[in-house]
Amino acid sequence: MLDLKLLRSEPERVKAALARRGAGGEVDELLVLDSRRRELLPTIEDAQAERNAASKRIGEIKREGGDADAEIAAVGRLRETIDAGKDELEAVEIALRELTLSLPNIPDPDAPDGIEEDDAVVIREVGALPHFDFEPRDHLDLGTDLGLIDMEAGARLSGSRFAYLKGDLVLLELALVQFAISVARGEGHEPVIPPVLVREEALEGTGYFPEAREQIYEIEKDELFLTGTSEVALASLHADQILDAADLPLRYCAFSTCFRREAGAAGRDTRGIFRVHQFDKVEMFSFVDPANSKGEHERLLSIEERILGELEIPYRVVNIPVGDLGAPAAKKYDCEAWIPSQSRYREVTSCSNTTDYQARRLGCRYRPGDGESPEAVHTLNGTATAVGRTIIALIENRQEADGSFTVPKTLHRFGAPDRIPTQ
Repeated sequence: MLDLKLLRSEPERVKAALARRGAGGEVDELLVLDSRRRELLPTIEDAQAERNAASKRIGEIKREGGDADAEIAAVGRLRETIDAGKDELEAVEIALRELTLSLPNIPDPDAPDGIEEDDAVVIREVGALPHFDFEPRDHLDLGTDLGLIDMEAGARLSGSRFAYLKGDLVLLELALVQFAISVARGEGHEPVIPPVLVREEALEGTGYFPEAREQIYEIEKDELFLTGTSEVALASLHADQILDAADLPLRYCAFSTCFRREAGAAGRDTRGIFRVHQFDKVEMFSFVDPANSKGEHERLLSIEERILGELEIPYRVVNIPVGDLGAPAAKKYDCEAWIPSQSRYREVTSCSNTTDYQARRLGCRYRPGDGESPEAVHTLNGTATAVGRTIIALIENRQEADGSFTVPKTLHRFGAPDRIPTQ
């Protein structure tokens, strides 16, 4: 949610910034509604005060045996004015809220222009790409032959784009999760296992509603939703709270299963476990003083890169264009792993600075100092590991001619075998 004070004071700057995202045309209408709301509030309050005073006079006149018909008629007219004003105010506030929630965050000046994947700016490439003296296979072929991935059984059970992971691949997943949590915790992020079913307010508060509603599974009977990321639960940890400045930053990392409908997704990405409806992820989240959010963004990225580096996965870092940010983010970095079967880099982690956008929607504030008014904190999120896609990168980059693949040493102490299949 954007700061209404900023919209009032600098509407043209906000419109120009939002225009980079293909938005901003709603700002003028929003300001008209905001102005009308601010006109209605004192009008209603004045009429209520006048009615209360008139009602008091009526009581006094009646006690004195006088004729209060004129005052009674005036109170009736005031009641009509108040009721009409309240009806209009309710309609204005509903429209204002809908418009406010529909606006995306103001993009960071450092976020590149563009709307396509190719508009992302490559910041760096890290790690040598693998060279095979055989024709490399994709993760599904390898995983199916090894009896580790069963898409057919998953489809029979739940429909397309669900999978069973089996055997040593389960040990690899558990090792990845423990490794990612270990790294994040060592960097000051408190581990959390959050609920994955949340109320609508949480998704609205984090900015996923209304934009991404079609991607979310809804449990209508219980008025709950399955989250596509534990970012939603972590952001809501301090909803409607005023934090002490001395307690910032607050940092968390959460492990959860995530669910996404992936409506409209098709093609090569739907093969195997790259783009499935259910997957596991370790997510990092930070609540920080606004002055420190840019530095925190770079810090989260460095943790993601450390994890990929210790997993020995070749990757690159890209700065995502404004048209592909998603409503809450002002700036986002993706780390993309090299996928040999596709001969290209694909996203495996992302980290976003959502500035005060989520905090305003969730009512999460901090008090800068004694006696100072509370202000919105800044929130940031970053993927420590998206398990399925990381497994794909490990299988494909470390495959050998006999169909097996090795596992990086950093995962051995967390229970992963040296090689899959083990020999």
